[in-house]
Amino acid sequence: MNGSLIPFTGLQRQYNNLRKEILDVTDQVLTSGRLMNAENTANFESWLAYENHIKHAVTCHSGTQALEIIASFVRQRLGIHPPTVFVPSMTFPASANAFIRAGWNIHFVDTDAYGIMDYSKIDQEVSIQGILGIGLYGAALPDWMHRQGSLIEDAAQHWLAGSRYRHGIASAISFDPMKNLGNYGNGGAVVTDDYELLNYARGWVNNCKNTGHAKVGTNSRMSEVDCAQMLVKTKYINDWQTRRRYIARQWIDALKDSPVRCLINETNFDDHCFHKFVIEIDNRNQVLAKLLQQGIDTRVHYEHPLHELPAYQHYSGPDMLSAASSLSRRCLSLPIYPELTDLEVEFIIDQLLEIV
Repeated sequence: MNGSLIPFTGLQRQYNNLRKEILDVTDQVLTSGRLMNAENTANFESWLAYENHIKHAVTCHSGTQALEIIASFVRQRLGIHPPTVFVPSMTFPASANAFIRAGWNIHFVDTDAYGIMDYSKIDQEVSIQGILGIGLYGAALPDWMHRQGSLIEDAAQHWLAGSRYRHGIASAISFDPMKNLGNYGNGGAVVTDDYELLNYARGWVNNCKNTGHAKVGTNSRMSEVDCAQMLVKTKYINDWQTRRRYIARQWIDALKDSPVRCLINETNFDDHCFHKFVIEIDNRNQVLAKLLQQGIDTRVHYEHPLHELPAYQHYSGPDMLSAASSLSRRCLSLPIYPELTDLEVEFIIDQLLEIV
């Protein structure tokens, strides 16, 4: 297989498999003339609520905006200006940006060996109004987070993990194309049992039309085309998840006696959605380059934890010798998606083992 690139994402392959169904439902929406807020949106939101074992789901333009909606609502309910939220340092900037835009103060917390917030490193002297739970790479949240009444879930990466019951105040979901269930553009959703938050979110995404414009909102909706296309994909998501589990199991078994540490293992396998298959390894950049020479495209998630980035230097958090800093310099994401062939799955791991 040397010389033929195994891409990091399976987006083109997935579309080729679904092309006729996607084009058919797109044509149905466009010919109907009902392009926003019609039955496809309602049906997709109902599916999301059912799948999450929760009462309400409201779609919006992105997972980041879903998180900002929740953060804005909770800040207003608390009546504290600014409230403080604890955020794990090992995550994508969108997680912190949503809270900063909503008027929160950020307190970064160091992470454990899996990139999940380390409870033992939370500063007990700091007043906490919120804890942001992030299941990095698709790992379910630990039990201690589930017991926090102040928990808000950034479930963009992990909402399909293990038990799909939501915990805390609300969860933000992303349908970024790279997610296990991805849109062909942006997309997100707020899922919650809170009826007041439901109404707040409905207003936020539609310029508060539902309040007679008594409040200020914005335009942040998924279109009928978006939701119709997503409904096509919902028919296959369980099979896709089964395939991801199979691939992850092959690699975990193959790497168990190697110098490579898998961030998915026996301790978290059953509560993982396999959004990413991340390994920790010596000489990460050299391994990445050698895999690319063999036609295997890999990525780094993430090169720097948030407390090292310029935009967040004035927020409190861990120092440069943190667990998050160490992990960011040693982690490597292998391609994992349902459309990988068995031959490619074997080839990827064979080349990795040969290099290490």
